[in-house]
Amino acid sequence: MKLLKSSLAGLFFLGVVTTNAADIVDTAIKAGKFNTLVAAVKAAGLVKTLKGDGPFTVFAPTDDAFAKLPKGTLESLLKPENKEKLKSILTYHVVAAKVPSKDVSTMKVNMVNGQKANLKVKNNKVTINGANVIAVDIMASNGVIHVIDSVILPPKK
Repeated sequence: MKLLKSSLAGLFFLGVVTTNAADIVDTAIKAGKFNTLVAAVKAAGLVKTLKGDGPFTVFAPTDDAFAKLPKGTLESLLKPENKEKLKSILTYHVVAAKVPSKDVSTMKVNMVNGQKANLKVKNNKVTINGANVIAVDIMASNGVIHVIDSVILPPKK
């Protein structure tokens, strides 16, 4: 996997590149803009997994990204009876490897839920299934977080 570093240069405008001794979950909590994601991870029972050894790459939707979902969608997904659906959606945002921005390229990516997502690098922009990557390389002890502006949904099986 290769990528011209210049193609991600525009993504550093948020100044988010950090190195962190905390795991993915604690790093997301400390960032303060992933409260909905953290609540969903808790509801899906994925905290222990994402605090594990990894490595993981998480394409993390911000609170604003979750707010774009149709009214009632998030509330429905957070109900206990929808735990497996929520888990599938959340694990569709995770790669079971540490993939820093320098290694990102246009390709199909195997997500933890077993499905593939389309990662595209074009004109200094990176997208995953149409969601814009708006910040990269938030380093955690067990992986890396790339911030996205929309929640991505797995394709229907």
